[in-house]
Amino acid sequence: MDLSAINPVLLIASLMVAATPLLLAAIGELVVEKSGVLNLGVEGMMITGAIAGFATAVESGSPLLGFIAAAFAGAALSILFAILTQFAQANQVASGLSLTLFGLGLSALMGQSYVGIKPPQMGDIHIPVLSDLPVVGPIIFGHDIILYFGIALTAAVWWVLKYSRIGLVLRAVGENHDAAHALGYKVIRIRIAAIMFGGACAGLGGAYISLIRVPQWTEGMTAGIGWIALALVVFASWKPWRALLGAYLFGGVTVVQLNLQAAGVAIPVEYLAMSPYLITIIVLVILSADKSSAPASLGRNFHASR
Repeated sequence: MDLSAINPVLLIASLMVAATPLLLAAIGELVVEKSGVLNLGVEGMMITGAIAGFATAVESGSPLLGFIAAAFAGAALSILFAILTQFAQANQVASGLSLTLFGLGLSALMGQSYVGIKPPQMGDIHIPVLSDLPVVGPIIFGHDIILYFGIALTAAVWWVLKYSRIGLVLRAVGENHDAAHALGYKVIRIRIAAIMFGGACAGLGGAYISLIRVPQWTEGMTAGIGWIALALVVFASWKPWRALLGAYLFGGVTVVQLNLQAAGVAIPVEYLAMSPYLITIIVLVILSADKSSAPASLGRNFHASR
């Protein structure tokens, strides 16, 4: 065992990379749930975004186009969920689970010819002077643009939900869709927009895994990140800034266990591999006891004739 082999600067920098796909998916799902919709299909949308982004990046040679395609793929898959739940009035839980299974199967089919192929790399942003600072430079100023986009998106969602009229309307729909409808708001349209936003964010998170975090395509490579994102929304009490902290907590645990494995710590690899999920469950149980922040209409279908 050689703990001196663990570089704390690289550890923290890797933590931010590991947290980004989870943060993107969680922020998208947070907006969806704020509108009163429970979409358990995050994992399916993420894995679909992962292969759509990977394939587009490989064929076009542009990682940025890959991320755009991933966002569209996630949003397109979310439309299927919206049709089932908002128009056909199907059960949201069953529809979300079906979406995940569909996404896993679709991605496996689409990705058969991309196994073993390396995608084009997206370079890190280099900020003169700041990126060259010792310690702080590699940790804060040496990452790709999507990582910074995830942080900026979190701040934007926080501001919109708290201070804008759009956020007020979205929260009103999530708290009491009948009252919002009585006030003249288009509940179904608002929820569909939120669902598509969540799908696009999940697609981006999936593409981040296949293009940056693990630059390759492997069937099922999201490995439960979508489910952790769902749990993170509850852990965060539907607050964007707490989702950011939770994503970095999970990312930190993930990176630490990988570094401990590399350092040869005398703990069975299986225990280290399960530690991020175990710790997430423990934190979720401890900190999500207060459910007063949950949208009152969460998971309830709306029909205008009621």
